[in-house]
Amino acid sequence: MKKIQYFIITKLVGLYINLISFFNPEKAKQIAYTIFSQPRKGKIKNGKLPKTLQSAEQETLNYDGENFQVYTWPGNAEIILLLHGWESNASRWKKLLQYLKPLGKTIIAIDAPAHGQSTGKEFNAPRYAEFIHLLIQKHQPQTLIGHSIGGAAIAFYLNKYPNDQIDKIVLLGAPSSFKKISDNFINLLSLNKKVQNRLEQYYHEKFNIHINDFAGHLFAQNFTQKAIIAHDADDTVIKVEEGRQYAAAWKNAIYIETQGLGHSMHDKALYQQIAEFVGA
Repeated sequence: MKKIQYFIITKLVGLYINLISFFNPEKAKQIAYTIFSQPRKGKIKNGKLPKTLQSAEQETLNYDGENFQVYTWPGNAEIILLLHGWESNASRWKKLLQYLKPLGKTIIAIDAPAHGQSTGKEFNAPRYAEFIHLLIQKHQPQTLIGHSIGGAAIAFYLNKYPNDQIDKIVLLGAPSSFKKISDNFINLLSLNKKVQNRLEQYYHEKFNIHINDFAGHLFAQNFTQKAIIAHDADDTVIKVEEGRQYAAAWKNAIYIETQGLGHSMHDKALYQQIAEFVGA
């Protein structure tokens, strides 16, 4: 029943936007982008900090008028940075932390823009990458681990701010093609070509890159870091072909294709492999 309700609501919203586009295409574009860019879940409300994060040291940084929350589990001078995905927060790393903490390294996790305890309403990989850039300048991690859009933000960051001090990358279920993400949104709401063209033009103006060039696997052709690219064959959110594209383009990458994990990628064997890779 919930799936039917969701289907009906999305199509009604799309119909509303399509109707507006005929007499006010700019407004239609703005409504569509707002829906596209604002997460509906992932906030930590009323100060109810998940138990996973209660043991971490907390720090609040500011970028471009927004605060973003940073959590640190102190260790030695080597630093691992964890970057969650869409409609999540830093507590998503609860299971992986059990494998990383024994390494003795300092572990830092972030609440992405508009997620967790961070402020703001808009979320996209380029904005996430700016937060990452600020944090990396401050703490200089050697390893970056990203899930879903967190992985895409890593790719966008490395493309915009090449950084030889970063030695290892782990991408879990990361999307590559922004075009595919946009097309999925267009199809979900059944938006017309007028709205689609306006949105794609807006992305170009906002991010200063053509939508067809906005692809992590294209960026990865120039990356020199050692990497693990992991993707699940049964991922229904980000298709496995995107993980394969990353692995084919990334010169120094190990590709791990799992089955039955879905998009979350939580798995003891996979996390043990990641810990061994990071600890080596």
